Amino acid sequence: MAERENRRGNRRDRDEAPEFADRLVAINRVSKTVKGGKRFGFAALVVVGDQKGRVGFGKGKAKEVPEAIRKATEQAKRNMIRVQLREGRTLHHDIEGRHGAGKVVMRTAPEGTGIIAGGPMRAVFEMLGVKDVVSKSLGSQNPYNMIRATIDGLKKEQSPRSVAARRGKKVADILPKREDAPAASAQVAEEA
Repeated sequence: MAERENRRGNRRDRDEAPEFADRLVAINRVSKTVKGGKRFGFAALVVVGDQKGRVGFGKGKAKEVPEAIRKATEQAKRNMIRVQLREGRTLHHDIEGRHGAGKVVMRTAPEGTGIIAGGPMRAVFEMLGVKDVVSKSLGSQNPYNMIRATIDGLKKEQSPRSVAARRGKKVADILPKREDAPAASAQVAEEA
């Protein structure tokens, strides 16, 4: 009997989601005026990721800050997306993301660049596990819209492997060959 319970306990441990890191991006205090005075509530915005290519965000509202953060973290874990990273450190290609008035531009970067991003976008990249990226927010500075625009852009990213699979080709057929790249650009220059 004890052995059977032990197996169940082990199964529960295996089914448990991998360890996630979370980052609190914003806390907003809101008040409601009632007959006896003001009632305060809190809204929290949290980004969660495994730092290996999965990231999600969530928002939670409650009367107390810790409860709002807990709700936001749970929602973020439910709404995670997977992003393919090049060499496990940067994006495969440049991306634009939009949400409402928020617009963000994300670009690949050479090794050693680091994360060049502001506030909410930096939190998303750190939780995602990106080590080198250059990004700029061009629209709304609202952290909710910036995070949604960043996630929108990351959903659009495609790895060469996924493009090759969709086209029914090999990855080598899609990527330009390194020796041919300078020759091809010289040929284009001659034709112009």
